[in-house]
Amino acid sequence: MAKQEPQPASPAWHARSGAEVERALGTGPGGLDAGEVRARLEQHGPNRLAPPRRRGPLLRFLQQFHNTLLYIMLAAAAVTAALGEWIDTAVLLGAVIVNVIIGFIQEGKAEAALEAIRRMLSPHATVIRDGRRQEIDAAELVPGDLVLLAAGDRVPADLRLIAVRDLRIDEAALTGESLAVEKDIAPVAPDAPLGDRFNMAYSGTLVIGGQARGVVVATGAETELGKINAMLVALPSTKTPLLQQIDHFGRWLAVAILAFAVFIFAFGTWGRGLPAADMFMMAVALVASAIPEGLPAIMTITLALGVQRMARRNAIVRRLPAVETLGSVTVICSDKTGTLTRNEMTVQRLVTADRVVQVAGVGYEPEGSFSSEGREIDPQRLPALWLAIRGGALCNDSQLRMEDGQWWVEGAPTEGALLVLAAKAGLHRAALVQELPRLDSIPFASEHRFMATQHCSVHGEPWIFVKGAPERILDMCSQQLTDAGAAPLDVDYWRRMANDTGAHGLRTLAIACKRTAPRGLHLDLADVETGYTMLALFGIVDPPRTEAIEAVRDCHRAGIRVKMITGDHVETARAIGAQLGIGVGRPALTGAEIALMSDAELRRVAMEIDVFARASPEHKLRLVQALQDVGQVVAMTGDGVNDAPALKRADVGVAMGLKGTDAAKEAADMVLADDNFATIAEAVRQGRTVYDNLKKFILFMLPTNGGESLVVLAAIAFGLTLPLTPAQVLWVNMVTSSTLGLALAFEPAEHGIMLRPPRPPEEKLLSGFFVWRVCLVSALFMIGALGVFLWELESGAELAVARTMAVNAVVACEAFYLLNSRYIYDSVLSWKGLFGNYYVPLTMACCIPLQLLYTYSPTMQAIFGSAGLTPLQWLKVLGAGLLVFLGAELEKAVVRRLGRGAGMATAAAR
Repeated sequence: MAKQEPQPASPAWHARSGAEVERALGTGPGGLDAGEVRARLEQHGPNRLAPPRRRGPLLRFLQQFHNTLLYIMLAAAAVTAALGEWIDTAVLLGAVIVNVIIGFIQEGKAEAALEAIRRMLSPHATVIRDGRRQEIDAAELVPGDLVLLAAGDRVPADLRLIAVRDLRIDEAALTGESLAVEKDIAPVAPDAPLGDRFNMAYSGTLVIGGQARGVVVATGAETELGKINAMLVALPSTKTPLLQQIDHFGRWLAVAILAFAVFIFAFGTWGRGLPAADMFMMAVALVASAIPEGLPAIMTITLALGVQRMARRNAIVRRLPAVETLGSVTVICSDKTGTLTRNEMTVQRLVTADRVVQVAGVGYEPEGSFSSEGREIDPQRLPALWLAIRGGALCNDSQLRMEDGQWWVEGAPTEGALLVLAAKAGLHRAALVQELPRLDSIPFASEHRFMATQHCSVHGEPWIFVKGAPERILDMCSQQLTDAGAAPLDVDYWRRMANDTGAHGLRTLAIACKRTAPRGLHLDLADVETGYTMLALFGIVDPPRTEAIEAVRDCHRAGIRVKMITGDHVETARAIGAQLGIGVGRPALTGAEIALMSDAELRRVAMEIDVFARASPEHKLRLVQALQDVGQVVAMTGDGVNDAPALKRADVGVAMGLKGTDAAKEAADMVLADDNFATIAEAVRQGRTVYDNLKKFILFMLPTNGGESLVVLAAIAFGLTLPLTPAQVLWVNMVTSSTLGLALAFEPAEHGIMLRPPRPPEEKLLSGFFVWRVCLVSALFMIGALGVFLWELESGAELAVARTMAVNAVVACEAFYLLNSRYIYDSVLSWKGLFGNYYVPLTMACCIPLQLLYTYSPTMQAIFGSAGLTPLQWLKVLGAGLLVFLGAELEKAVVRRLGRGAGMATAAAR
């Protein structure tokens, strides 16, 4: 065998003839010899996707500590340990470890996605080498190998087909094409999109029917599947808007806390002349009081509760932060096939010589009516229509069956659509076959573009039915069937109606018949040349999901743009988009046009166009990146391996659970268990609710930290005894504050949550008004806690009693302020406001025994320095809580009275 000739840098194998490809790759009818195989295997490497370099478990675990808030908590733990405050140290380290473990468990999405793609590669291949047919490990394939394909095979490498016989390949996972693709060997244009390269068979796709012989032109990383794998490897992990905001907030808080602690230490030591040791303890107390120790844990719990709520609605979240990100999504990029549509071909239109008939019902369920010009009709009373439906079920190799309560088609989806059509008319193939048994057939082949079957009735009447491409069937016909009988063929009418059907985004199939027997013993091509009677045109489509139409409408009402990105033809994509309400009145953009655009041009048009057709995996990825570059938060839905890179790159990747590939599921942040696009709208609602509840929790938590800090600052400024020790501060922050704040995670969605626009991605976690609210309530906390502390000291109480009063006053303020926090602007002085979330009184009730334990337990008194209180002292504590409650309600009333609430509410909601 001759050595392989030098190849062009990027050979367009689909644009060359089979003979040219064989010459270029140095192969022939006998395949490669063993020596040449060894040489090429050494040159190109094995036909497998190289596994990525993985981080070890220890490194992954250590990287979870790279978080600003965790750094602060670790620093505080180190300081408390140095001071011998081991209780404080243990509590802080416990919070750090919990957050690190959660992050560690959530890692590994990209590695799993790559592994799923590698599993798609065929383990074996049938080749011709040294003139002999052999079965080998697919990893041993090299460019130039001659591969044989048969029905049921998974294509082992990228092949240029050089001989085919009725070959049909399912490329849906790679291109998004909903129908099996009929292959041939003719060269195509060099710039033909992936889905239009009919002379190529791509690695990982599945042979549905027929046989073929092809030359390997790419293996391993050079295949289309390998290119997708490379895109996944190259994609960086992205942070969700919430994580970005929390990081920014944490860094800002860290700098503020540390700077303030240094200032206070310097002021007390040099400005007030206080002992350095005492000031160091005060600085530690200030740091402990200002750090929101419970924030990471409560944030995780709130997101986890959102995950549980979504799971009950068939949305399985694989990565916790994705819950919140769904609430900030501004654009949803959806694949068409199997996501917005049912992936079940359906006959929606029939055209006979007399009328155009609409067929109701979608999918494989055989229920639906027939109508023409708005009136329901009975197909059995219309001879041409009835015979066309019967012929479609007889000239058919597929089966319609029910399994586990669901209808399925075994065979070609297009033929399945004809069986469902017949069942809607009350005809079943089994009964038809008994009435008109098949005697012979000519299978569909791409070179003649039709299928023919020969039948004979129980009364001896011969029939031949043919179905196929309209222009091919019309060439066979000399007449057409009308309700009044046979009439001369009106070719212009049928061509006009075929074009009109195609313009509606429907795939067009023609059917004709001839009441005669073959000339010979068997049916052959000579019997299907002339003399046929045209019966009808079938308009077939993969219909939109009914619930997806409403879901798209819900998304539009919520201010979310929905874009359809598909590998299907532009006419089909535009028609389906119009039915869904996507891209109505706007042009569609094709993958070829995207390929010619620069990144800047694509960014400019990405928001203007809503329907993208004939899109390759690279095009989908570029579109997602372009939308993100102009500030959009993007969710990408899909089910094929071709969607995996865009799913990973998107802010939220959403895969289909039933019909989705493993690669898509592993790359996604969320999997829809019911493959229902409508579930996404509900997930967005849940995501917005989660974000609202997180903001409510932060607005509840920060005044607690702020009030404690102000208490410490006041003590330093006025030379008072420290009202709260670091251990007491940590008790409040980690036990009572977190317990009470948890109730806000269960808050129901606010009214009209899906009628407001998405919040801007650049919006800060805390608005200016929120800062004002935090400062005001922090001051109220300080007045209440410091007030009872000083009151008790003036009354002659011991320091331990006064400090216990201060701690309980802070907790009482928290409990009352929790009620205020349910509504940011509205009053809670109503039954719904006070008891609408039963977790609020429940957590308040849980805190009572905790505080009683803290106050009266000898063990707790020994650890925290607390002391027992009298009933009168408890009344003073409740008074401090009521001060905060009434002060916060008064502030909300003033805001509403001034008429500022509406504008602020909009800003806060966003």
